[in-house]
Amino acid sequence: MRNYSFDQNYIKLLTPVIVALMSQIHEYKGEQAIFIKSKADTLTQLVETAKMQSTDASNKIERIYTSDERLKKLVLDKTMPRTRNEQEIAGYRDVLATICENYDYIPPTPSNILQIHRNLYKFSGAAYGGNFKSEDSGIAVEQLCTAYGDAIDSGYLDALLLIPMFVLDFLCIHPFNDGNGRMSRLLTLLLLYRAGYIAGKYISIEKLIEQSKETYYEALQQSSVGWHEGQNDYAPFVRYMLGVIVAAYRDFSERVHVLAASGMSKPERIRELIRNTLGKITKAQIIEQCPDISGITIQRTLSELQKSGEIIKLSGGRYTAYTWNRERE
Repeated sequence: MRNYSFDQNYIKLLTPVIVALMSQIHEYKGEQAIFIKSKADTLTQLVETAKMQSTDASNKIERIYTSDERLKKLVLDKTMPRTRNEQEIAGYRDVLATICENYDYIPPTPSNILQIHRNLYKFSGAAYGGNFKSEDSGIAVEQLCTAYGDAIDSGYLDALLLIPMFVLDFLCIHPFNDGNGRMSRLLTLLLLYRAGYIAGKYISIEKLIEQSKETYYEALQQSSVGWHEGQNDYAPFVRYMLGVIVAAYRDFSERVHVLAASGMSKPERIRELIRNTLGKITKAQIIEQCPDISGITIQRTLSELQKSGEIIKLSGGRYTAYTWNRERE
């Protein structure tokens, strides 16, 4: 049986690149803590948007699809699923909401992992929902959870390194007949939230993974080689996951900057967002960063900024983008 030794592998991961990524995350976390506490009501829409994007992206990685219209109804309106794909999407929706709201009360134990998996399949009624595929898989998960808990309780090992190591081990154990990928992403969020890294509540980490899934699978494959013999290198997967977390915090920082401009009107906020964007920005990206502003207001503001010559429209159709006209400055 494989030995789950976090402390032995931890030291090997303290490379300049990984330490730099950890430092960035710590810095972002500190900067945003006060804003999150004081602007909880303002951030509500960001949370709802992130839930929808996360539910969509995590299922897309597994080739589970539905239409955008149905996705909104499933996630925002809590409508009942119609198809097998929608059943899986609805299950992820509910588990994600539970983790987001109750992570402090969900320690990573085998029983909680089984319950999360059971809930993931509650709409489809799959017989394997909430069951490990073998006795050995259950024993491996129990050993992994114990080793992780001991490492966290030690107080001197940073959760930012322990979490991606745990997730890689979980994926290599592959304890379920189905749903291991989605479970790994849900567990990533759970462990990050419990460790105080909550950017994923406001920026979809699953979406960032889906957008870079080729790199994700490449890093996963590299770090899985030799895993059963205890000879694998965690570094590629840890670097990738820390990079995703940095990207989430960076995106959140940009949106916090926009939301912090509470004294501005909505058109002024859109104007400042475009002006502070290097390169081009699409309407969809503006909607993402200003979820409390309606699409009609955004379109009207874009038209007015075009007429005044402050922004330049770069293309038409579904790929329309805008950029700030810096020649006027």
